[in-house]
Amino acid sequence: MGQGGDDGEGASENLEDRYRSQIHEIIQVEAERLISEKNDPTEISRLFSLSLLELFESADQSLVPALMARLGPVRAALEGHGGALIVTSGEIEVRNNGNRTLSLVIGLDGACVSCGAAPGTLKGIQDDLLADEEVGVVRFDSSMLDWFDEIQRDFVLRFGGVTFV
Repeated sequence: MGQGGDDGEGASENLEDRYRSQIHEIIQVEAERLISEKNDPTEISRLFSLSLLELFESADQSLVPALMARLGPVRAALEGHGGALIVTSGEIEVRNNGNRTLSLVIGLDGACVSCGAAPGTLKGIQDDLLADEEVGVVRFDSSMLDWFDEIQRDFVLRFGGVTFV
């Protein structure tokens, strides 16, 4: 046995990592299945290929669908509950390197409005959108905080990992 019982801890961590990896794969596959059942994969691909900056600048109605196309497994949860993104406001920012990026304030609609899983949904949306090089900042509309009771509001503000404006 290793020093201080490390063998048991290492095996436990390895098992946790394997379970985490397997669960991640299962969630990913199931989310892709649900998304493709409700959406045309060719249309998702087309929307994904569009420039968010150009869509925003031209006030194109395809902006929200193009943002939705950039979401991973959180999209399946969002759509499964009749939800969607709402772009409350946004602006184009010029970074120090000269690159332009979108700064977005996002809201949600549908049953996602008062869901207890909203903190995880918001974090997933933020992370997925920030993975796109054309998105520099994602914040959420503070009016969403009115959906929650005091305990939920406190939780999402402390531990949600997202910013409200």
